[in-house]
Amino acid sequence: MSGGTEGVLQRVNQFWSMLDDLSQNDPAAYRRFIQKQMEEGAEFSAPPELHSCLCTELLEPKKGLLYINICSWKRVPAPQDPSEPLPLCAGKLETGTNESQGLYTVLDVALNPAVLEENNKDKATVYMLALSFAQQQQGLRLSQQYTVVKCSPDCRPDDLHRRLGFQQRPNTSKQPDTASQTPAALLEQISSLRSEKQDEEPAAQIISRPAENKKKDLIQVMSTTFAQPQEPEYQLEVKTDTSGVPRCVELTVDLPKVCSMSECQLRISKEDVLLEVEDVYYLLLEFPITVNEDTASAVLNKKKRRLALKVEVL
Repeated sequence: MSGGTEGVLQRVNQFWSMLDDLSQNDPAAYRRFIQKQMEEGAEFSAPPELHSCLCTELLEPKKGLLYINICSWKRVPAPQDPSEPLPLCAGKLETGTNESQGLYTVLDVALNPAVLEENNKDKATVYMLALSFAQQQQGLRLSQQYTVVKCSPDCRPDDLHRRLGFQQRPNTSKQPDTASQTPAALLEQISSLRSEKQDEEPAAQIISRPAENKKKDLIQVMSTTFAQPQEPEYQLEVKTDTSGVPRCVELTVDLPKVCSMSECQLRISKEDVLLEVEDVYYLLLEFPITVNEDTASAVLNKKKRRLALKVEVL
């Protein structure tokens, strides 16, 4: 084992020891610390929210109306310095028709809430940024005039979430009392929340900011990949004893793209199980029989790339 790895393990062990001591000697401080960590992680699991909406005339490639929904989303990072480019996340273009307006197109863009708050008194800056993105990155030719409207057609939260690539993670278990749990159990919950924050790529990540020099590009595209997780192959069985009484449920899942258990997020309730590997796999299954989630155990066979989950029935 390398010296660097040993140093990391030593710091981890020290942190575990500190939490153990804190939970025993000062339960109130321990609970405040854990609650703060979980709340910070949960903030980044929140969906995008509509901030404002623009409507302008779309001239090319097809005439009609263009609606741009400007959203606030904490998953979009804020620039660390005013001189740095401004991150913006964009969803998929969708086109529809209705009797009153004819052909219309909807585009969703999201920015960090701090960016929108900073430009709250000068909203035109954000509006021009969104319009410039639509023209330069989506290849649209627009009218020079726009109006601010309440919302676009197809502006339900589910529509925004879908186009921006947000996937709601169901809460399949009751929220535990943090005061009565061990440091190990709470750290596992914190890790689950923070893993949704870390390495999270929005549907389309671009960097943009009005340039001081007009010759510079207004928008630079970083990534426009829409990664949709797939459902892995699996087998779910109820195991019985010799008399035919159900004793446990066993789930095996083939995960050829997974190398470590740390990549997997597992959430289990009495009724179902959720397995996620960020942007790679998504599996939500109902158990055929009620189980005792406290007895669940999972092991990843690294050689076969197969996850085995076992949980006893109630």
